[in-house]
Amino acid sequence: MKILTAKYVLPVTSDPIANGAVAVERDKIVAVGEKMAILRRFPDAEIADLSNSVILPGLVNCHSHLELTIMRGFLDRFDSDFFKWLITLTNVRRDRLTPEDIEISAQLGALEGAASGTTTFADIGRTGRAGLNALKKAGLRGIVFQETEFSPENRTAESDFKSLKENFLELRSDESELVRAGLSSHAPYTVSPKLFELIAKFASDNKVKTSIHASESDQEEIFMKTGKGFFREIFQKNQIEWSASGVSAVKFLEQTGALAAQPLLAHCTKVSSEDLEVISKTGSKIAHCPKSNAKFGHGVAPLQLFLKNGIRTGLGTDSMGSNNSCDLIEEARFASLSARSRYQTFLENREMIELCTIGGARALGLEEEIGSLEPGKQADLIALSLDHPSMQPVNEIHASLIFGASSRDVLLTMVAGKVVYENGRSTTVDQKELSEKIGIAAAKMV
Repeated sequence: MKILTAKYVLPVTSDPIANGAVAVERDKIVAVGEKMAILRRFPDAEIADLSNSVILPGLVNCHSHLELTIMRGFLDRFDSDFFKWLITLTNVRRDRLTPEDIEISAQLGALEGAASGTTTFADIGRTGRAGLNALKKAGLRGIVFQETEFSPENRTAESDFKSLKENFLELRSDESELVRAGLSSHAPYTVSPKLFELIAKFASDNKVKTSIHASESDQEEIFMKTGKGFFREIFQKNQIEWSASGVSAVKFLEQTGALAAQPLLAHCTKVSSEDLEVISKTGSKIAHCPKSNAKFGHGVAPLQLFLKNGIRTGLGTDSMGSNNSCDLIEEARFASLSARSRYQTFLENREMIELCTIGGARALGLEEEIGSLEPGKQADLIALSLDHPSMQPVNEIHASLIFGASSRDVLLTMVAGKVVYENGRSTTVDQKELSEKIGIAAAKMV
């Protein structure tokens, strides 16, 4: 048994504990409380004094694309042209990067996550294997959603589903206790109604978690309702017929049965009040990605309405090709400030910490395992130093974290009782070797 002590312990589902401690045995938390009480209870335990720091649950990133980490900064020149961004990404990934390059890219993303306090990823990958291997190598927890190819035609739905199912089952056969497989129907404008139906039925019948990009941009909504806009150009170029649904992306997903599988919907930037009612009543969840949305100029999603409607909501960074940073605390800070500036909604700092811990766990259906520091839960936790000037003085710990902390302050990242990152170094990944491989792979994109 090991006891970790710190100036503050933040269980999240209960009040902060000054001079607190967390007792861990193997992969589980066995006790959380005041330092002296825990030490008296377990007098023979090994003690790790983290001194002037705060211990809190590991952060949960509800939407990422680890395989695109290599694109950091490479696509920024196209941020104002989403069409060109998508086409460039697709072409470079297909024509210039090998499967080995993609996996190295995912490894870098997983390492960055561990270094910034993220212990769980909900990762979408066109090459699902890359994300799965990267999370396992880094010692992190996650759900890897095997993504569909560009499959917008009903006539190919059966064969498209067969191929997707084969990839998924292969991925699932290599699951571990920490990393599991799911399915991602990419988006309403890239997946046919029939394929959505097939995936939803398979997922519901087999208890498979799903994720879908939805209502991300004005162009998506225009295309879904009218069949016009720049997505029409893609379809015409590829000689693909498309009949506009005449309804919003969310309502289209409801019509196809996709929401019956209670998917995790990424973005939801352009949702209406009717859309939110649909999401809520179907038990679907949302991954809120404010920085990625802002970087593309897609707008500010109504986070306060997600929460008001009782929708299970977590935070996501999206890919490093559309955000550049995997720092989930920074994401929470941006989410808070965006809600204030766009909607004049002042969400509590405590709520923002909940979004990237227990909120994310609930959005992934993992709240019984992770997301808070409670006896019986998995020992997924992190420690952040309070020594940096930006963290002093600590008048209120939630405020200090949201408005003063960053990945810079991460001292320790633990998953299932095992330390995967400590004092600036990964315990599972050779960072120097990985950096060299990334440099070689990135050179191919130029």
